[in-house]
Amino acid sequence: MDEQEQGRVAVVTGVGRVAGIGFAIARRLLDDDYHVFVHSLDGAPVDELGGPSDRLRSIKADLGDPDAPRRVIEAALDAFGAVDALVVNHAHSSDQSLAEVTVEELDRAWAVNARAAVLLAQAFAASRADDRPDGRIVLLTSGQHLGPMVGELPYVLSKGVVHQVTRTLAEELAECGITVNAVNPGPVDTGWPSAELREDLVARFPAGHWGRPDDIAPVVAWLLSADSAWVTGQVIDAEGGFRR
Repeated sequence: MDEQEQGRVAVVTGVGRVAGIGFAIARRLLDDDYHVFVHSLDGAPVDELGGPSDRLRSIKADLGDPDAPRRVIEAALDAFGAVDALVVNHAHSSDQSLAEVTVEELDRAWAVNARAAVLLAQAFAASRADDRPDGRIVLLTSGQHLGPMVGELPYVLSKGVVHQVTRTLAEELAECGITVNAVNPGPVDTGWPSAELREDLVARFPAGHWGRPDDIAPVVAWLLSADSAWVTGQVIDAEGGFRR
């Protein structure tokens, strides 16, 4: 496929479950005529996205491996000839409190959530051709900057890194024509909360329901679009007015 004839190409990491935010983002980008390369740890639900095609490819990789980010971007280049956008959606969750936290869990969260985000950005920037303008990176952070997330210490630390590095990455990549922004989606029901937690928190959402993956996908799609060209280095709290 000739690079000039194909549409824009996006890599989306963490597309492991149909109920997840990554799946909703990938589906939205396919609807927006992107070529989409999806990453997962154990296998992406590609069939539910329409199956492998000349617009959809996938890869399995453990982003805790320091070489994996480069391999993901290289595989996308092999599949589509270019990469225009990178969505760093994957995450290693952790339920350890301060009393429970281990070195192994701290290191795993750091490697997967923080280090891999930077290495993916590095590999993406290195892959850019001069004739592919308007590169985009969107990172997914969390709400750790807005309130405590007790019992998730390794996750909070690693997502805090993603939040704080956003502006610096944006500055480093500005002259390359790449914008870098982050999205905090707030509490999103991807199947993880218990029925009790759903009920306890629902009143804190002005809309009367938890965030849904399809609430986040349009925000990411806008940040990847030409309309967002004047926005970089920002962390957007797309939480539906969630009241802490």
